[in-house]
Amino acid sequence: MIDFFTANPVVGTIIILLWVALILYGFSAVWWIFEVFILGRDRGVKPEETDWDLSEIQVRILTINNVDVVQGTVNALPDGISDVLVIAEEPMDVEGASVHVVPESYECEAINKGRAVEWARQNVSCDKEYVLYLDEDTLVTDFVGLPDADIVQFTEKPLYTGSRITYLCEIFRVGYQFEQYAFPKLRYPLYAWGGGVAIRASIEDQITWDRPTITEDTNFIWKAADERGISFAVYDTRFRNQAPPTLRSMIKQRRRWISGTMADGDILPLAYRPLYYTRIIAWAFSPLIPLLIVAATLFPGTAPSMQYYELISAGLFGILFVYMLFGAVGYSKHPLLWPIYLLLTPLAFLFHSIGALWGLVRPVTTFEVTEKVAPETVVSVNEAIDNDILQEHDGTGRLIRNNRTEFDTGLLSDNKTDDDK
Repeated sequence: MIDFFTANPVVGTIIILLWVALILYGFSAVWWIFEVFILGRDRGVKPEETDWDLSEIQVRILTINNVDVVQGTVNALPDGISDVLVIAEEPMDVEGASVHVVPESYECEAINKGRAVEWARQNVSCDKEYVLYLDEDTLVTDFVGLPDADIVQFTEKPLYTGSRITYLCEIFRVGYQFEQYAFPKLRYPLYAWGGGVAIRASIEDQITWDRPTITEDTNFIWKAADERGISFAVYDTRFRNQAPPTLRSMIKQRRRWISGTMADGDILPLAYRPLYYTRIIAWAFSPLIPLLIVAATLFPGTAPSMQYYELISAGLFGILFVYMLFGAVGYSKHPLLWPIYLLLTPLAFLFHSIGALWGLVRPVTTFEVTEKVAPETVVSVNEAIDNDILQEHDGTGRLIRNNRTEFDTGLLSDNKTDDDK
């Protein structure tokens, strides 16, 4: 092999670069497999497995001024929760909640959404064990209490809001996020979804939100793990938030996620950084994986190592389809639809990765709220949802289907089962 590289330095350099790319992506894929099938095989805490009841929870909903969307979120909360706050940037009236407006004059180290939650931490009293943070569009489901952990991460299942492509990408993302079930086994959970996370109030006061970041949810969890260590639980309730309504808004959302977590990466210990950054690279460059297979065919037999390259790269390309299959399972999609999702996988990972690649190449430093649609729009675009369903939903059960054994027959939206119709 040394003789080959000496005689063919240009080709040899290309082959080395190809192997480096394959190793980076392969490390990320193998780690995901280890997380899902070994560390996270118990699939999180089930909705009925609670240690704290609803009376021990204060809910805080974050918004700028989206009153219609916030009202829908408040309406979906269980009656057992009596302490409901809306933390807003502008005055508004929300039935069933007290609204607290962040003063324009307020200053701290935190910025954007982090500034709002830090102001609330300092100025709004909480006598409950937990503070549950919800995004303005998060509809709680199967919510009857909390497991006993310092931080409780809820799982999500975004609703279709008008863009077939973004909904498809969300199915793909939910599949990849099956790795979250392994996070309780890690000292540092690799990321957080701030649209549904409960934090023990005493820990929030100890760690605070007062740091400049555009991904305050992940930053807080990393900081808490770094300063004191935390117990972490993944609560498998599948809260219903909104998929981005446009491709543009999704791309900008993904860009912010990548930019913020890269900027905060210095919180992680050195042992975690190779793991985290290879995952970022794998996400951003996943559409290039098929090109690795093509590259292997261009250099057949040029070096002894290349005889294995095509096989390995094809196997890693197949992992992308596994992510999509897990997403279909997470969404309870009917098995007859799975082959169609597999066919659509290249489209999903292509658009899912654009924002990540953009954030990797040109990180953003400012926060921009992802566009949301009014409840009326959610009703109009989803066959399975009508005004009665939204009005009658009390947060303790599922939004659409009665139980998790029922399949969703909608390909690129939520659909009713035969029993529901």
